[in-house]
Amino acid sequence: MDPTPLQQTVMESPEVISHPQEVDLGAPASPTDPPTTPNADQAYEPLSYDELFPALPTAGVTQTSASEVPQDNWMKHSDMRIASTVITQVFRVPYEERAKIDGNSQFGESASSRICADITSRTGAHIEISSAKDQSLTFLVTGKNEAVTKARRLVLDKFQTQARHIIKIPKDHHRFILGKKGKKLQDLEMNTASKIQVPNSKDNSDEIIIVGTREGIEKAVHEIQLISDEQERKCQTVSVEVRKSQHKYVIGPRGANIAEILHETGVSVEMPSSESSTGTITLRGPQDKLGQALTLVYAKANSVVQADVEAPTWLHKFIIGRKGANIRQITQDLPKVHVEFTDKQGGINLEGPPEEVEKAREKLENMIAEMQSKLCFEEITVDPKFYKHIIGKSGSNINRIRNDTGVLINISEADGSSLIRLEGSPEGVSQAKKELEELVTKMENEKERDIVIEQRFHRTVIGTKGDKIKEIRDKFNQVQISFPDPGEQSDVVKIRGPKDDVDHCYTYLKKVSRDLIESSYQVKVSIFRQFHKFIIGKGGANINKIREETSTRIDLPSEGQNSDEITITGKKENCEKARERIQKIQDELASIVEVDIIIPAKFHNSMIGAGGKLIQSISEDCGGVAIKFPPPEKSSDKVTIRGPKEDVYKAKQILVDLSNEKQLASYTTEVRARQQHHRFLIGRNGANIRKIRDATGARIIFPTEKDEDKELITIMGKKESIALAKEQLEAIIKELDLIVEDTMTVDPKHHRHFVARRGEVLRQIAEQYGGVTVSFPRSGVQSDRVTLKGAKECVEGAKARIQEIVNDLDEMVHIEVIIPQKYHRTVMGARGSKVQAITTEFEVQIKFPEKDGYYVNGEDGQAQVNGDVDGEGEVVTRPQDIVHIVGKKDKCEAARAALLNLVPVTVEENVAFRHHRYIIGQKGENVRNMMTDYDVNIQVPPAQEQSDIIRITGPPAHTERAREALREKVRQLEDEELDRQARSFHICVEVDPEYHPKIIGRRGAVISKIREKHEVNIQFPPRGDPKEHIITITGYEKNVNEAKAAILAITGELDKMVKYTVELDSRVHSRLIGSRGRAIKKVMEEFKVEIKFPRGDDDPNLVTIMGAAEDVEECKDHLLNLMEEYMQDIVEKEDLEVYMTPKPSPVSGETSPGGLKRNEGFVVSGAPWAQEAPNMNSSEDFPSMGAPVVTHAAPTIWGPRR
Repeated sequence: MDPTPLQQTVMESPEVISHPQEVDLGAPASPTDPPTTPNADQAYEPLSYDELFPALPTAGVTQTSASEVPQDNWMKHSDMRIASTVITQVFRVPYEERAKIDGNSQFGESASSRICADITSRTGAHIEISSAKDQSLTFLVTGKNEAVTKARRLVLDKFQTQARHIIKIPKDHHRFILGKKGKKLQDLEMNTASKIQVPNSKDNSDEIIIVGTREGIEKAVHEIQLISDEQERKCQTVSVEVRKSQHKYVIGPRGANIAEILHETGVSVEMPSSESSTGTITLRGPQDKLGQALTLVYAKANSVVQADVEAPTWLHKFIIGRKGANIRQITQDLPKVHVEFTDKQGGINLEGPPEEVEKAREKLENMIAEMQSKLCFEEITVDPKFYKHIIGKSGSNINRIRNDTGVLINISEADGSSLIRLEGSPEGVSQAKKELEELVTKMENEKERDIVIEQRFHRTVIGTKGDKIKEIRDKFNQVQISFPDPGEQSDVVKIRGPKDDVDHCYTYLKKVSRDLIESSYQVKVSIFRQFHKFIIGKGGANINKIREETSTRIDLPSEGQNSDEITITGKKENCEKARERIQKIQDELASIVEVDIIIPAKFHNSMIGAGGKLIQSISEDCGGVAIKFPPPEKSSDKVTIRGPKEDVYKAKQILVDLSNEKQLASYTTEVRARQQHHRFLIGRNGANIRKIRDATGARIIFPTEKDEDKELITIMGKKESIALAKEQLEAIIKELDLIVEDTMTVDPKHHRHFVARRGEVLRQIAEQYGGVTVSFPRSGVQSDRVTLKGAKECVEGAKARIQEIVNDLDEMVHIEVIIPQKYHRTVMGARGSKVQAITTEFEVQIKFPEKDGYYVNGEDGQAQVNGDVDGEGEVVTRPQDIVHIVGKKDKCEAARAALLNLVPVTVEENVAFRHHRYIIGQKGENVRNMMTDYDVNIQVPPAQEQSDIIRITGPPAHTERAREALREKVRQLEDEELDRQARSFHICVEVDPEYHPKIIGRRGAVISKIREKHEVNIQFPPRGDPKEHIITITGYEKNVNEAKAAILAITGELDKMVKYTVELDSRVHSRLIGSRGRAIKKVMEEFKVEIKFPRGDDDPNLVTIMGAAEDVEECKDHLLNLMEEYMQDIVEKEDLEVYMTPKPSPVSGETSPGGLKRNEGFVVSGAPWAQEAPNMNSSEDFPSMGAPVVTHAAPTIWGPRR
């Protein structure tokens, strides 16, 4: 029964709760009579209308109580009445059992009425409530039977306190209390006006909790007990013994089998707990169904069997196969078989239907037998420190061995084991073991060496994408070279490998490191900034030429840097050469002189000024000349000035005058001015400040970027001079502080020049002229009026500057240069470097057109290169081919010429086709280097064209240099070709094949010496060749003839020798030769002869001796003596073998003297060994002993999980 929102909280009370009373309104009881309490069965039986309102007795009949009225007198007309569907129930709630309403025990009129009205609306029953003097409540409920029952339950829930009762009912009976889908329990709750809680099926508790009124609880307990007693009468219990291992098959997945038995038979199956060792299963249910349930239990228990197959643990992985391929061949045909691999026992457990398990076991046993005949394993002991080298980088070594041998290699790195296990075919395991042992032996003979290479050189040694270190590793392919990680900040590079290879690699890397250190030498040379553009040259020609010829890197200061130092990096001697050439360019362009002047040392510090300000300002005023004062510790008066002649003499005069001033007087004063006014005070190119210096003779020093006080201006000189200079500066500063506004006219066509690039030009004017504000008309306003605001002098200076710029703009011209779009990238250079150099050199603006997709992959999509052809046959220039140049006329023309010089041209060079592969080089290396060195593109025709034309594309100057290099390469190739022809001279020499071994010598020593001495190639024909007697000599003609003479000299000596054949028994040949030929070599060395034993089809007893006649004779006698000696031993040995060999048995069937056949031996009849062997397939000889019971572990599982 679902609780309603208006139910009161159930309160448990140990006290006895009174039952609500029903009052018969038709027969009021005497107040003195105690109220009678009906029993539990009658408490909820509603009274009928006739019982409440019986018919009045007829006249003359004595009055009796209602209880004494005869039944047939009450019901004699019942057959003629129509039964009413509306009933009325009256019940009472005593004061002591009343529930609290509105938070107190007093009767709350409004709350009670609201609750009754809510119950009426929910049930449709009419409720009347009244309160007696004893504070008890009486309820009159009228309506249909169901509505009245429901209303009564809700009223008691709200107005009467609730009790709680626990009853224990066997777990098996709970399902009968619940009924189908809980219907029976719901009806029981409705009829008893109580809440009944039955434990969940998974809960083993047998307690049922009942909550409600006292009479409702008693009614519910009575009904539940009746149901339980009925089941006790009906149910029987049977216990059966089933092996513990089969219990899981009786239970089934998630208890499915037990549920199935319960559903089919109504019998519950009680299984012992998994911890229990007993195998007893209890069946509980109707007696007529127990037999069927027992049959089902046995069927479930025997539906699955287990079997074990023995297999070594190391074989399991092969049985499973790659990604389970092998075991899947068994399980896919037998899907109900569950295969489990037990690592510890080394067995395989099969589980499933008996027939399928037997098939699976047979297949597995066949597979295991086959694998054991084909597979084996070996274990080798290896020091774990070698594991990483055995495995190799990314497993390269171990994977190679696996692929070559097909063997599984297990290396246990984690547990630190020193055993490596090899599993596979015997041949593969043997080969893998041999390779691993060789690898380990090799590593044991290896060594590791550290070499220090500065970390800044590591990337250079490794090379782009590792190409250089790859070359080193290919050169020393047995050596491992390990560089430290960049984050380690280490200079140590580790080399590991065979001892000799490591030493050679160490020497090579040491040389590379030494070369890098030498090539990283740096020298700085000071070149006046006005000469930097001449150092660079037109299009960078000069600087690139110096770089190529001296193999150095030359870095010039950028435009924003206030430095005139050029940095040269490379080898020391190359850096010195580059410095001399750069200084030579400066010396040729300007007369650089060096002058020494004498200034007393006591004035040096004051002339240098605080932080070198004074001397730095003098250097800047004089074109950046170098002024060098001697170190203070030398106490020298000599000051050196170096630079262009005019600037040096100017600086000399200033320093001499300043020295004289210092000797006369040395005063200093200061004046302040806003930082933005400093540039105006200095003036363009220092004109304003120079004017004040000339007028006053004082030295005026402005603060630099390093000074903290940016407004302080220092004045140095005579007392009168600094006072006058200060007065003039203060006057100018005062005027600068007065803000004025002025206007000027500028043609609108020039406005864009001033405001372009976020007003860069205007910003420069403002910085130069004291922060003056220049305002141009806004975009879209047709006006030529420009407003300037600032100090009067600054405004005037800015106006003059703007007018000067306008005049320059009026003088500017715009010219166009036609360059095909496909050449634009080449002309611009990497990141526009070539164009930037031209714009800087000629002070022009160059604009290239946007791409239009006309060219695909660097090739034009149409045949026309410089333009399209219209209908009349005239060439129409495409806009994408036009490059715009803006600047002064003469500068634009010069820039145009420079651009055209960068446009690539294509020249053709005729080179014989046979030379092409040498020009290309291995993998194109030669032609690629040539293209890089000369900045051109070289196209060699494909081999199938058989063309001699090679095309060179690039700037004219570059293509000419590349062409000369190509011609030089061709001349070199032709010289090499002539040399090859000269070296290909050959002659044939006839020599008896018997002399060939003598000419070749032991291990080729003689012939190798002739080849090296005369630089020739000598070829001997193979044995059995028809021309076996001809030896071919190839090389220079002179060397070939000398080699021929040397060979003939050897054959001449051999002709003087004699050859004698002696017969020696072949049985003694092996003893004559000795182990590894040592004995016969000793004989040949002793007698200075050559001895040849027979081969193949030759007479096995004939031995040939060749040498000097006397030596041959002596050697023959010696060999015959040895033969006689050895033959005696052989004859004695053969006689002994004949004596020791047993005589053969008599002929079969011959009868012995005793009457038995000799071949039968001693015969015993009826002996055990004479009996017939038992039949292995006979069930009589080998009766079945039953299925064994095996306990199984539970590790690896294979196959479908049940």
